[in-house]
Amino acid sequence: MEIITSRQNPLCTHLRKLAASGSYRRRSGEFLCDSPKLLEEALLWKADLHTVVATEQAALPPIPAGVRVVQVPADVMASVSPAQTPQGVLSICGLRPAALPETLAGKRYMVLDGVQDPGNVGTILRTADAFRADGLFLVNACADLYNPKTVRATMGAVFRCPVWSCGVAELRALLSASGLPLYGAALRSDTVDARSLDFGRCAMAIGSEGKGLSREMLAVCDQTALIPMSEHCESLNAAAAAAVLLWEAARND
Repeated sequence: MEIITSRQNPLCTHLRKLAASGSYRRRSGEFLCDSPKLLEEALLWKADLHTVVATEQAALPPIPAGVRVVQVPADVMASVSPAQTPQGVLSICGLRPAALPETLAGKRYMVLDGVQDPGNVGTILRTADAFRADGLFLVNACADLYNPKTVRATMGAVFRCPVWSCGVAELRALLSASGLPLYGAALRSDTVDARSLDFGRCAMAIGSEGKGLSREMLAVCDQTALIPMSEHCESLNAAAAAAVLLWEAARND
């Protein structure tokens, strides 16, 4: 096992940049995972694992041949980990291919429109994976999928559930070509109770935490839906709203 003791080592610099910069992640083609759980998930789902960094106290699972394994002292780990309380294991994985497919053969997809909180994006991906959605679309400046906070919130779903970034026009064209209606969680003259929707095959759009769905997204929705709730409640958190719709869709399978 390789041992690094200097915070100025090039690998340490690389780790800090991966944690801090989306443009650096895209240029390098790599992203950072910051827990033993994420390393286990990367190994389980055969992710493109490049490097593992751990403290001496960390218990590592068997690491495949060809993966760089580095041991660092606790102070170096604290200097490179994006977590306030490092768990002693970091791993570097290659970014997953993100080209849009020509058509969508699955049953259900989640669309996020300007959802900027990394925790919400990661939680929604985790929830979409749990309720057997076939993929997630990020539209209009959502949080970076590979931000460490997003990755951490996915709890490994980042290695399993396909995610694509695109514009509204691209999304609409792809959904139309695939025969998938788009339901938006929003109020409009045609809004119906979400429980009355046909979730057999569809895409479901959730808007940003503060503004809801954008005008551009609303304009391409085939139907808008309301989640019934107490009259004194104005709205739900984006991740909570996504969970309700995904559960309702899965319940009707």
